[in-house]
Amino acid sequence: MSSVNFPRKAEKFEIQAYKKPKDLRSIKKTHVSYSGSLQKHQYDPGKIILVPDPYSSDGFYYEFKIEDISYIEELPSLVSMEGETVTMARLWIKKMSVGIKSFPFIVEDTTRL
Repeated sequence: MSSVNFPRKAEKFEIQAYKKPKDLRSIKKTHVSYSGSLQKHQYDPGKIILVPDPYSSDGFYYEFKIEDISYIEELPSLVSMEGETVTMARLWIKKMSVGIKSFPFIVEDTTRL
């Protein structure tokens, strides 16, 4: 399995059209929001990857099923020091959905530290 490198150059990423909820207060009762840069899942077209801080050296990301997303809000884009732009979004995920929080790390023997 190859390692995932963040950030990636922004690509047009279309999941589907989402209708804005009539009342954002009501969606807060049934959903939880997560913000970051959207990326296509490498192997499963039914899932997406959300990178909370795409310019961080931390490789932390979330993985969600597309069917669990009820609404997506576009957020201001981030710009790197080199002028590369990354599109940011806020996803509203249904409560009790199963997501994956991935935090890659290097395996080390810490007993000698």
